[in-house]
Amino acid sequence: MPPSYSTDIVIFGGGVAGLWLLNRLTAEGYQAILLERDRLGGGQSINSQGIIHGGLKYALHGAFSGASRAIADMPRRWRDCIEGHGEIDLSACRVLSEQYYMWSGPGFGSGLKTFFGSKAVAGKANLVASEETPEILRGSGVLYRLPDFVIDSLSLIEALSAPQKHRISTIANDSEQFVRRKGKRDLLVEIEGNLVELKANRYVFCAGQGNERLIGQANLDNPPSCQTRPLKMVSVSGASLPPLFLHVLGKGLSASPALTITSHGNAEEETVWYLGGDLAEKGVSRSDEEQEESAKQLLRRLFPMLNFENLTWRCFDIDRAEPASARGGRPDNALICDEEDIIVVWPTKLTLAPVLGDMVIARLTKDGIRPGTENTLPATAASPPLGRPFWD
Repeated sequence: MPPSYSTDIVIFGGGVAGLWLLNRLTAEGYQAILLERDRLGGGQSINSQGIIHGGLKYALHGAFSGASRAIADMPRRWRDCIEGHGEIDLSACRVLSEQYYMWSGPGFGSGLKTFFGSKAVAGKANLVASEETPEILRGSGVLYRLPDFVIDSLSLIEALSAPQKHRISTIANDSEQFVRRKGKRDLLVEIEGNLVELKANRYVFCAGQGNERLIGQANLDNPPSCQTRPLKMVSVSGASLPPLFLHVLGKGLSASPALTITSHGNAEEETVWYLGGDLAEKGVSRSDEEQEESAKQLLRRLFPMLNFENLTWRCFDIDRAEPASARGGRPDNALICDEEDIIVVWPTKLTLAPVLGDMVIARLTKDGIRPGTENTLPATAASPPLGRPFWD
């Protein structure tokens, strides 16, 4: 028989959501461990743009949606954590930009003024004076400063994982096996080459695309449905690029941002523009070469004075794993569902990790799961390595 260990909670998935949940649960007094098959943050987390936003970009349709209401308080909660007095300590997380911008681009200034002058968003964003406008944006369009900011995803994963390394274990691929004993599930899993048995009050599936496989292995009677929404992201890097953090408005206010730009650094100490928005949404049907060409044409139109010589272009495909929603659209909020001792969760977006923590703790409290089990699992010999941005 393999050795048997006990804990309150077992979390599957070492992305930002799983790591945030691990920190939040241990802060509440729960004994919890996290299991990861590959790299910490190595999936969607490390390849996010790192924007912590309050939902204004989802209000471009003219009214706040469910996503906007759910997300409105997120910048404050994240800032509290980064400043060291929030629900978890993220003081080691690096902020890339304290502000984020919405820019009309050439030709759409009146529409943006109308949008930010509406009752729904009045007072939530500020018009940027011409003398404060980044040089690359001067002379065309209208610029607003949003109550959002941008973090470095790698430093976030480091800040979340560093205090929890003794609670994080590497497991072998597809080694999980759930066994029902006396009306509860025990978990057989291979940790660092050794088969062990884990007994927990709750198992939390927080593994993104891996949730679907875990749901099948747990043999749930009413399994939640999953979906993926693909993106084809583009990075462009070079010494000539200035740091830039903004959404570029598309044609009319019925569209999501035509382009979303965040700026990062690479191993050569060059600026990397990471390009999302409609470019990434619509680019999934294009080849890498076609997507790069689309990005080049868009940037040349938006920034005609920019020197595009000696730049390095890369494409990267991302599948965002989410709970299934009507017509495959973007879910409004984080989601949690449970069956017996299994809890399945999706944050749906980086910004909503704190909301997901609230949901899980509320569910544990509702089910009468209190902190208290002695964590008998020995400290892991080595945590999984950290993920790296695709441009590195």
